[in-house]
Amino acid sequence: MSVLHAPTIDLDRLLWRIGALAAIGDTGDGGACRLALTDDDRVGRELVAAWMDELDMRVEVDAIGNIRGTWPAEAQDPPVMMGSHIDTVRTGGILDGNLGVLAGLEVVETIAASGRSIERPLCVAVFTDEEGARYPPDMLGSLAFVGGIDLEAALGTVGIDGSVLGEELDRIGFAGAFPCPGPVPHSYVELHIEQGPVLEADGITIGAVTGVQGISWQEVVIRGQSNHAGTTPMSHRHDAGYAAGAVTTFVRDMALEMGGSQVATVGRISLIPDLVNVVANTATLTVDLRNTDGPSLAEAERRLSGFLDELAQAEGVTIETRSLAEFDPVDFDPDIVDLVERTAGALGHTVSRMPSGAGHDAQMLARVCPTGMVFVPSIAGISHNPAEATDRDDLGAGAAVLLGVVSELVGLR
Repeated sequence: MSVLHAPTIDLDRLLWRIGALAAIGDTGDGGACRLALTDDDRVGRELVAAWMDELDMRVEVDAIGNIRGTWPAEAQDPPVMMGSHIDTVRTGGILDGNLGVLAGLEVVETIAASGRSIERPLCVAVFTDEEGARYPPDMLGSLAFVGGIDLEAALGTVGIDGSVLGEELDRIGFAGAFPCPGPVPHSYVELHIEQGPVLEADGITIGAVTGVQGISWQEVVIRGQSNHAGTTPMSHRHDAGYAAGAVTTFVRDMALEMGGSQVATVGRISLIPDLVNVVANTATLTVDLRNTDGPSLAEAERRLSGFLDELAQAEGVTIETRSLAEFDPVDFDPDIVDLVERTAGALGHTVSRMPSGAGHDAQMLARVCPTGMVFVPSIAGISHNPAEATDRDDLGAGAAVLLGVVSELVGLR
């Protein structure tokens, strides 16, 4: 069926659902905070599951808390899956993840209302703890869904607040009965905001995402010696705070020197004793390294390791590292990338092939089934921020492309 003869999504309905979900965990500044498995996340999950029920979808929750809604409810064949996540970072916006889930529901409602036949079922997934903001690693739920992490290990993950993931799943009522790993879909397509500035800067409406950067997260713990800030000469210091600053500077300089798609971020630093007049004896920080090229990412990791050895020797401190996440670069299915590009063009939208700089559940699903993503522009490239926004028309374009792609994959007639 030509995409030009596909049914039309109801953008007002999609925007209403986005607004209703955004009200849960509303931070009062345009953003939302629904850290994974908190009470606000529970309320958001209940709302989305209720919408699935209203659409006569079969709702299933697996052992890691992933929610799957399948339409028609009685269908058992491998579905075309859409979705993303509804958990946020602490200072989150209202579109990251949520757009993919709610646009998926809009696609289901639109196809169901059309009265047309489909050759395979539809499914919308809400994956647990995609952000990794409370329980590392990110994409934890989708990683468990595809068998990339041992279920018991995932359930035993300790969060940044000392809570245990499995215990919190039980507490909020989303420790599901369905097995994990879950059933392999026919294919997976995820609509998402770009979370970067490229599409807007280039005047492009749709990104046909070719793959996802590799990701390396490390926690670095530096131990020195507390001492008086006024009486300890600089030459006698073993300053964990200075060492943390040196790591921060090093990874930025390294990324600039390596160029290409290499990026590096120190996103969290804590000092002990954290006093204005005391040389810090302990610093704990995180380093996030990303690159679309696997060997280059490995080279960045080697450079960081070598620098940490030199820094420990020079400053008389000890440095320990712990891997928080390690994901290789992912290439999406070329046929789905082509289908996204072709669909966007047929609908009259400008389109560009591009990699994703952020991690997404799609990179986990790509391990088990043909997978692709559709990007829409982020205003000023802002995300993980209450100011996160996308123009109404661009949201409509992205949802229409998702509908067109999925209509082709399910064999809409």
